[in-house]
Amino acid sequence: MSEAGPGAEAPPRFDEAFAAQFKTLLAWRRDVRRFRRDALPEGLVETLLDQAELAPSVGYSQPWRWLRVTAPEQRAAVQASFARCNAAALADYEGERARLYAGLKLAGLQEAPEQLAVFCDHGTQQGHGLGRRTMPEMLDYSVVAAITQLWLAARVQGVGLGWVSILEPDAVREALGAPSSWKLIAYLCLGWPQEAQDVPELVRAGWERSRGSLRGW
Repeated sequence: MSEAGPGAEAPPRFDEAFAAQFKTLLAWRRDVRRFRRDALPEGLVETLLDQAELAPSVGYSQPWRWLRVTAPEQRAAVQASFARCNAAALADYEGERARLYAGLKLAGLQEAPEQLAVFCDHGTQQGHGLGRRTMPEMLDYSVVAAITQLWLAARVQGVGLGWVSILEPDAVREALGAPSSWKLIAYLCLGWPQEAQDVPELVRAGWERSRGSLRGW
């Protein structure tokens, strides 16, 4: 007998093989910085965003706003912001740590064929404030959940995603002409990765090591 209610579709059952594949997907979801310049197939970005928008959001507010950045002058402004922030960050380190930082590739802004600026619309009325009156940051967290879902959906298709955080949020928002009520949550690079790795690049570069399980129970 179906467990679903009248007129409802029965929920899927995920077997052990699927569970194993899902665990593999989580392990191979990496922050990609090294992209091929080949264009992604027509319509693939839209398909990935459709899947990302199945993510949960506080009060069903769906506050994510995706801006596809294609204009050369806008991309140049983002690259200039990255260059300023990256230089400032390097100046904060000394010795061996500075040498390691200088050798890191921290963005694929020049190579990635697709780039998305992801904002949270703090002025949205959708959801009528449910669940965020005492914790307004839940709007931002909802956008992060959608980005995580996009990351996994992209990896399923063999597409790499890199999250660039070494940027000036207000400068990027202004360069892209986004409304003042929108907060930049992420700037994402998407494209075919030069290589696939299940070990984080920062671990391979010697910047940091994995701490393993961090469970507190």
